[in-house]
Amino acid sequence: MLKEAVPKLTRVAVLWSPAEPGNARNFKETEVAAQSLRLKLLSLGVRTPDELDNALQSSIKDRAGALIIIRSPAYTSTGERIVDFAAKNRLPTMFPEKFFVEAGGLMSYAPNIADNFRRAATYVDKILKGAKPADLPVERPMKFEFIINLKTAKQIGLTIPPTMLARADRVIR
Repeated sequence: MLKEAVPKLTRVAVLWSPAEPGNARNFKETEVAAQSLRLKLLSLGVRTPDELDNALQSSIKDRAGALIIIRSPAYTSTGERIVDFAAKNRLPTMFPEKFFVEAGGLMSYAPNIADNFRRAATYVDKILKGAKPADLPVERPMKFEFIINLKTAKQIGLTIPPTMLARADRVIR
């Protein structure tokens, strides 16, 4: 989606937490996708919030054309710093949750949390009716939301293609 929004994109910084096993897998999957799009990834592995500012500055020093944030609880508490950094440096950024976009980030593509809660309720119902939790299948999120903040796009000098706007579940104007 970032490549579509920024067609001349060649270098993307990826903020992720090496301390979280799931983040390492997600980063590897991002590398595979980047290869198919002929993008060079810049790894910004951040273990603690104290390392965040240096990592973000290195994205600018290494001339990243965009930034991807891989979901981590550590970034929830530092989200405002990331959003402010991206805006200040006119760096198109893909966030892992909609609240970043509502706070001024550019875009997010993430599971719909309300849908996940509704689906979890069906599991609770099954358990209360006697099903053994170990017998229930593990499910991945089924519904995702694509959100674009046009105010932010304008602020950073980015024109979002109409085809992307048409695919968005929500556009913040």
